[in-house]
Amino acid sequence: MDDDLEQEGLEARDLEFYLGVIRRRHLPFAIAVLVGWAVVWGASWMLAPRYQSSTLILVEQPTLAKDYVTPNVGEDLQERMQSITQQILSRTRLLHIIDEFKLYEGKHAHRSPDEKVESMRKDIAIELVRDPRNQITAFNVSYSSGDPHIAQQVTTELTHLFINENLEVRQQQSQDTTQFLEAQLEGARKSLAEQEDKVRQFKAQHPGELPSQLATNLQILSGLQSQLQNEQDALNTAKQQHVYLESLADQYRALQGSSKGPDAAAVGLPAIDEELEKLRAQLTDLSSRYTDRYPDMRKLKEQIAKTERTREQLLASLKAKPSDASGAGGESATGAGDPNQASMLAQVQSQLQSNQLEITNREHSVAALKANMDAYQTRLNQEPVREQQLADLTRGYDQSKATYDELLKKKNESKMATSMELLQQGEQFHIIDLPSFPQRPVFPNHLKLCAIGFGIGLALGLAVVVIFETVDERLYSGKEIRKLLPAEVIGEIPAIVNLADARISQRKASFAWATDAVVLAVILAGSAFSYLHG
Repeated sequence: MDDDLEQEGLEARDLEFYLGVIRRRHLPFAIAVLVGWAVVWGASWMLAPRYQSSTLILVEQPTLAKDYVTPNVGEDLQERMQSITQQILSRTRLLHIIDEFKLYEGKHAHRSPDEKVESMRKDIAIELVRDPRNQITAFNVSYSSGDPHIAQQVTTELTHLFINENLEVRQQQSQDTTQFLEAQLEGARKSLAEQEDKVRQFKAQHPGELPSQLATNLQILSGLQSQLQNEQDALNTAKQQHVYLESLADQYRALQGSSKGPDAAAVGLPAIDEELEKLRAQLTDLSSRYTDRYPDMRKLKEQIAKTERTREQLLASLKAKPSDASGAGGESATGAGDPNQASMLAQVQSQLQSNQLEITNREHSVAALKANMDAYQTRLNQEPVREQQLADLTRGYDQSKATYDELLKKKNESKMATSMELLQQGEQFHIIDLPSFPQRPVFPNHLKLCAIGFGIGLALGLAVVVIFETVDERLYSGKEIRKLLPAEVIGEIPAIVNLADARISQRKASFAWATDAVVLAVILAGSAFSYLHG
C-alpha cells in the first residue's frame, strides 16, 4: 500500500515538473518555433516558381472490327508507348524544342546542350491511365517551366509529337510487316516454281509411267489383249482357209490332169460344202459377239460369198458338159482341159495369194500387239517406283504450295491492315483535355512548405527547451531541494513576495503569453496567405 502511494506521488511530481518547464520555457519555445517557421516560409517565397501544363490523351481502339481487318502491328500498347517516349525524349528532338522555344536561357545559358536536355527530361512527366483490367486507356503528358505560357506551348508541342509519332510508328510497323511478308512470299514463289519444274521434268521424262495413268494403262492393256486375241483368232482362221485353198487347188490340178472330167469335178463338191459349213459356223459364233460392221464379220461374209460362187461355178460346169460319151472321149483323147476348171483354179490361186498376204499381215499385227503389250506391261511394272519418286517430289511441292498459300493470305491481310493504318482507321490518340494554362505554380508549394516550417520550428523549440533546462542549474521545486539535503525536512518557510515583485512577475507572464499568441497568429496568418496566394 505504501509503495503504491509513493509511486503516485512520483507521477504527480513528474507532471508538475513538466508543467513547470512549460511555464518557464514557453516563451523561448514560441520564439524558436517562429524563427524556424519563418526561415522556411520566407525561403519558399524566394524560390523560383515552376508552372506545370498538362493534357490528357485518350487511346481509342480501331474503328473496324478485328474480324474484318486484322491489325499487323504490335498489340502491346505499353511497349509501343515506351518506344515512342524514347524517340520523343531523344537528344535530337529535345534540342529542337529547346531551340524553338528558347528554353533554359538566362542564368541557364552557360549549360551544355546535354545538361539542357537532361533538365528538360526531368521537367517532362508522362503518366499512364489504366482501367480495372490493367489496360492502358489514356495517358497524361505534362511539362514544368518558370513561364506558364512556355509550359503550355511545350506541352502542346509534346502532345503533337506523341500523336504524330504514334501514327508514324504504326504505319511504319505496318509497312515493314507487309514488305517482310512480300519478301517471304517471293522466296516461297521461287521455291514453288522450282518444285513445279522438278515435277514437270519428272513427268516429261517418264510418260505413261505415272500413278495417275495406271487406270489408263490397264484399260489400254486390256484392249490390246482383246485385240491380240481377235488377231490370233483371225490368224488361225486365215491359216485354216489357207489349208483349205491349197487342198482345193490341188484338186483342181488333179481334175485338169484326169480324163474323168465330170467325176473329177464332182470330187471337189464335198470339200467346198465342208468349207462352207465351217465358215457359216464361224459366222454364227462371231455374230453372237459382234455386229455386222465388225471387220472380221465382213471378211468372213466375203469368204462365204466367194466359196458359194466357187460352188455355183463348179455345179454349172458339171451341168454344161455334154452327156455324149464319144464327145467326152474325144476331148480326153485330145488332152484339152475344161476352161471352167482352169478359171476356177485361177480364182483359187488368187485367193491363196490374198490369203497368204492376210496371214503375213496378221502375223505382223500380232507381233506389233505383243510388243505394245510388253511396253505397257513394263510401264505397269515401273509404276510403284515412279509413284514413290513422284511422292517424294510432290511432298516438297505440297509443302511449298501450303507455305506459299499461307504467306499469300497473310500478305493480303497485311496490305489491307496497312491501308487501314494509312487511312488512320487503326488505334489512334485523341486529345481529351487541351494543354492547360497553369494559373498557380506547382513549385514551390507554399502551404506544404509552411507546414514543414512549422514542424521544423517545433523541433527547434524543443531543442531550445532541452538546452535551457540542461544549462540552467537553479532549483525550482521542493523535491529537488529535498534530494540535496542529508536529513528529512520537518518544516517549510513559505516564500515572501511583496506587491512590486508580484506585479513584475505578472507583467512578465502576460508578456510571454501575449508573445505566444502573436507567434501563433503570425503562423496562422502566414499559412492563410500561403493557401490564398500559393
